[in-house]
Amino acid sequence: MITGGFTYLAVLIGLGGALKYAQQASSSKFFDYVPPIVLLYFGVMVLSTLGLWTRSEAIDATYANVKGNLLPAMIFLMLLKSDLRQIRKLGRKMLIGFFAASTSIAIGFVVSFSLFYNQLEHHAWKTFAALAGSWMGGTGNMAAIQGALNVPYSNMGYTLLIDSIDYAIWVVLLLALVPLAPLFNKWSRADTRLLDEIGGKLGQETSSDNPINATDLLFLTGLSLLVAAIVQGLAADLPGGAFMTSTTWTVLIVTVLGVLAASTRLGRMSGSAELATVMLYVIVALIASRANFAELAQAPIYIVAGFVILAVHGALMLGAAKLFRLDLFTCGIASLANIGGVASAPILAAAYSQVLVPIGVLMAMLGYIVGTAGGLLVGRVLSLIAS
Repeated sequence: MITGGFTYLAVLIGLGGALKYAQQASSSKFFDYVPPIVLLYFGVMVLSTLGLWTRSEAIDATYANVKGNLLPAMIFLMLLKSDLRQIRKLGRKMLIGFFAASTSIAIGFVVSFSLFYNQLEHHAWKTFAALAGSWMGGTGNMAAIQGALNVPYSNMGYTLLIDSIDYAIWVVLLLALVPLAPLFNKWSRADTRLLDEIGGKLGQETSSDNPINATDLLFLTGLSLLVAAIVQGLAADLPGGAFMTSTTWTVLIVTVLGVLAASTRLGRMSGSAELATVMLYVIVALIASRANFAELAQAPIYIVAGFVILAVHGALMLGAAKLFRLDLFTCGIASLANIGGVASAPILAAAYSQVLVPIGVLMAMLGYIVGTAGGLLVGRVLSLIAS
């Protein structure tokens, strides 16, 4: 049984690295549908359930210090590639599609939680708020909301269970619909002539990115950690409450700083996305290390609630497609840019055409920007329903 903080952290990072390496070395499509980060969460949960480590003072201190300080640093780095000037190139209809997806997902959460909250735990609204962060942005946004709202570790197990099972089925469904795009576009009366032109321009810009170098990696690591330290110090002096805690202030401030910095030279430096990914894996593994399969007795009702969210989202997206004449590519990418993020939106884009992959990436980046604030807003509404 592990009782030392360093050994505990080494095991978590080692498992994350092994899964990421397995994805790179494998030619199987398995990792396209079950991302390594999901496997990491459940793998760490298994180890936690088996009692590989215990809640010693050293492990508790390692968990609190590493997670609390890496989270704002990760958010800052994650947003450096979210240049709003680039996102404008997606075009009006694509942005309409994205925000229609975000709005419909938020409505789906309100409808689903209203139907099931009497059958769920007292603080289940926090579980759904964390999931809303993931389904309106990505796993990093989910981790941000978990920290901002202090979501119980056991509840995060429910969050990841919905996020993996319901999300995986949704990805398969959207991929299966790709051959039906001409029929859908005819039904919605969509004009798709600009897609290849926009995708081609974005593809040229993406291919010109600078290669990763040690100088940029070291500078961005130091800068992100320094930003995290300064923002946490500022947030501690801001007015707080039951909802706006110092952690919430920290998350919101670094989100704004990351978006602003993305339009500067920092956004053009190499390695920020890779560093953010490393930090994200560490944070997700730490969160999973406090969860336990034995606490998932209520999982079926959560999974059903997740499908209700997706059903409402899908129905409203059909209405938006007809109203705004959106094509199936835009609707599908907008949906996965919210629900799946960078892990799956490019995969769906590639199923249509390789030249459209950069659009999937940029749409997912937009999700990173709105995911945390959107999830917190949904959480606020759900807390009012629960009360």
